Amino acid sequence: MRRMLLLSTALAAIATVTLAGCASTPSSASPSSASASGTISVVASTNVWGDIAATIGGDRVTVSSIIDDPDKDPHEYEADAQNQLALSKAQVVIENGGGYDDFVDTMLGTAGNTSGIVLNAVTISGKQPDANGDLNEHVWYDFPTVENVIDQIQQTYTKIDPAGTATYTKNATALKTQIDALEQQEAALKTTHAGVGVSITEPVPLYMLDAIGLDNKTPHEFSKAIENGTDVAPDVLQQTVALYNDHAVKLLAYNEQTTGAQTQAVLTAANNNNIPVVPVTETLPAGKTYISWMTDNLNAITTALAK
Repeated sequence: MRRMLLLSTALAAIATVTLAGCASTPSSASPSSASASGTISVVASTNVWGDIAATIGGDRVTVSSIIDDPDKDPHEYEADAQNQLALSKAQVVIENGGGYDDFVDTMLGTAGNTSGIVLNAVTISGKQPDANGDLNEHVWYDFPTVENVIDQIQQTYTKIDPAGTATYTKNATALKTQIDALEQQEAALKTTHAGVGVSITEPVPLYMLDAIGLDNKTPHEFSKAIENGTDVAPDVLQQTVALYNDHAVKLLAYNEQTTGAQTQAVLTAANNNNIPVVPVTETLPAGKTYISWMTDNLNAITTALAK
């Protein structure tokens, strides 16, 4: 699996910065008091978890997201000293885990912050590798996991700032209510479209597609190669393109943030055969909240399946 990359040159630069502070797990960490600004300082690896963290905390937290550019491939991330400094001072760190953002652990190890509380979404999810030995780390497309992460964030904020308990509880409950509505939309789609064949370029939206009961017909070798950034074997590419030529699938879920000649080949095949394309991303698009983003994704899938 491809991972966000922390380049050695960035590490060398960061190592020269004087830092204080770093991280432990929720079970072993003792609560920290609010920061000098009066708010809890939070660092998230991506703006997906950052938006959720900010929604729960409201004006009682200050959240910074390391990956916050919707036009950037998260796997090509390069660390900088500003990110390292933010992590050194963070009271709460929210990482995705599962190999997706290992750079966070590397940077935390350099920072030396021993009081911050680290929440790992994949660990919270309890997800395990599948029969192929692969772990789909894109757990923000899995609504039950997101609700569990929300609970952990709420409990962590309350531990650090008991005076804000009512705020954190109210905001977390409202957010989970909105996610429940999205789960109901998935369930409604499942009653009509369970078993329908679909395809992907990468496993990014697979938890959502699975929740709807859709059948991913993409050759495993294709999506694995694309995710790993390696070449797809010619026969595997041919099998994948055939899905569209044979109209074996109802839609293509296409990761817009990692494109190349081979993903372009399947996109072209889908378009040439009038197979709807549903663009997906790994980070929050500009101007969107987590809820509005996921609502858009589900609505796009709904529209595609109706054609």
